[in-house]
Amino acid sequence: MTDSVTRILLIRHGMNDYLVTRRLAGRLPGVHLNDEGRGQAQALGERLASTPIAAVYSSPLERTVETAEPIATRHGLPVVTLEELGEAICGEWAGQPIEDLRKTDLWQQMRASPSSFRYPGGESVGEMQARLVAALESLRTAHPEQTVVVVSHSDPIKAALAHYLGMSLDLYERLMIAPASITELHFTQAGPRLARCNDCAHLARDFHP
Repeated sequence: MTDSVTRILLIRHGMNDYLVTRRLAGRLPGVHLNDEGRGQAQALGERLASTPIAAVYSSPLERTVETAEPIATRHGLPVVTLEELGEAICGEWAGQPIEDLRKTDLWQQMRASPSSFRYPGGESVGEMQARLVAALESLRTAHPEQTVVVVSHSDPIKAALAHYLGMSLDLYERLMIAPASITELHFTQAGPRLARCNDCAHLARDFHP
């Protein structure tokens, strides 16, 4: 008997100026794709044009919705936004230069033990992981034996992958998720399977901030 499979394509948003200038965007409003990012979004739409897609979901932030739209348009689908797919709530760190944050003890704590870290004035990494996993579980239940696109952000995607791979959350930074990359999870009767990770074959370059 053929095992039924539900596929979730996890896509990170494309390039934006906060990535170029190495600032932590977090959930700040008004962070849009730049010219390169818009080109990446179009490349994603072309790459997935022949993939049967049942639904397109996105974080509500502008850069993720703008990444999702060319994919959805190719398939005649709306972009459905879900708060649970949003970027980490990084509180006081939002908008700060990453090089400045790296000089702080709190940044070193985050790197050493993500599972016990809470962003100042924001959520914990564990809470971020829990909401992403809960959202993905809901979507795979809603779309049995279908393929859905989920456009989110680097750290939430990495945290969700750590859960499904049985990795300690303290190791999630070992995963690499580039802008506009595709990561594919298969949900089968035997459990979750990672089909591909950080696929950037459709892009002119692979950028890792």
